[in-house]
Amino acid sequence: MKAVGFAAIAAALCAGTALPAIAQDKEITLCWAAWDPANALVELSKDFTAQSGVKMNFEFVPWTSFADRMLNELNSGGKLCDLMIGDSQWIGGGATYGHYVKLNDFFDAEGISMDDFLPAAVDAYSAWPKGSDNYYALPAMGDAVGWVYRKDWFEKPEIQAAFKEEYGRDLAPPKTWDELLEVGKFFQGREIDGETRYGAAIYTERGSEGITMGVTNALYPYGFKYENEPGSYDMEGAVNSPEAVKGLEVYKALYECCTPPGHSDAYMTEDLDAYKSGQTALQMNFFAFFPGIAKDPEVGGETSGFFVNPSANQAASVLGGQGISVVAYSDNKPEALEYIKWFAQPEVQQKWWALGGYAVHNAVVEDPNFPESTPFAAQFLEAMSNVKDFWQEPIYAELLQAMQKRVHDYVVADQGTAQEALDKLIEDWTISFEDDGKL
Repeated sequence: MKAVGFAAIAAALCAGTALPAIAQDKEITLCWAAWDPANALVELSKDFTAQSGVKMNFEFVPWTSFADRMLNELNSGGKLCDLMIGDSQWIGGGATYGHYVKLNDFFDAEGISMDDFLPAAVDAYSAWPKGSDNYYALPAMGDAVGWVYRKDWFEKPEIQAAFKEEYGRDLAPPKTWDELLEVGKFFQGREIDGETRYGAAIYTERGSEGITMGVTNALYPYGFKYENEPGSYDMEGAVNSPEAVKGLEVYKALYECCTPPGHSDAYMTEDLDAYKSGQTALQMNFFAFFPGIAKDPEVGGETSGFFVNPSANQAASVLGGQGISVVAYSDNKPEALEYIKWFAQPEVQQKWWALGGYAVHNAVVEDPNFPESTPFAAQFLEAMSNVKDFWQEPIYAELLQAMQKRVHDYVVADQGTAQEALDKLIEDWTISFEDDGKL
């Protein structure tokens, strides 16, 4: 699809977007996680209410309890949510267990084409089975894990000179995991502006999904795969390949050498806190948080820079983000579908990006001005071109718990070897897939 110019989109927004009239007493509830993009969606959705007359209610749950709360709602057939912005890993269960409305007929009737969105986003957020054209969500929030660095520290002449003397190259945002380790080690314990600083804030959290979302930033670039062939559930030599072992070892090395004190149970919020408080030179986090960093009074503006996840044997980024689905148990499906129709419009998608949401509509990301629209737009687009996701199987939560245990035991608790951790993970997953009838 030809990209729509930013000026043309702005004009369309000013003119308003017509929607069919719906009864004024109607209201729907949208469920999502509680974070900055959700606040942006509240603002965006005021346009939908103004144009349709449908009142929007929102149920936002902190990330630490989001999955438990919302999966319980779906599994119980609850009617709280008419629309659900559910994690990418939920799409398999949402489709298989009948939680989400299949949207193909609706898309066809309304002229909504999945070809108008980034292919990686469609596959990750909308389709089940993977690679099929069965759609249970519209891509809503593109996201991936990227990195932030203290640009002001990197640019200090004395810092640059010291780094070059130690490593024989110029200090710059790392492009490989080897370079990342060097940068982390260089800043670890270094005094800058009279304070002791540390290397990197990374994900280590055990309770939900944190360390899995962290460690795969190293596993994927080194060559870790879930299966030898997609859909085969043949994991031996993929999950525990020599390359995967190396990736896990490198992540442990980064944790041991270069994290701030007490960073053994950290996820998104803890990484943000460590970075914003000036503890670390680098932080790993989802792009969704980067608008807030860019505007932060302490580390925003020219203080921070952004880079994509470093490569090793290949370029790869950990997928975040979500699709928006109509909940099958809703009593307000017509209004929920009308919201999706409205949200899919190119001009609405552009405003979504402008407010801090991560649109993945081609009309937004293919605009020639998109890479310069924010300090991290070009990096976001690069990351979305090589994203990889965790299992999206209906039993993903069980698979996730196993990985959380195995990699946390090795990386943080210092138990066993990387090879043993990945071998045991295959054993865990094999039992799960056997119980699920896949093996």
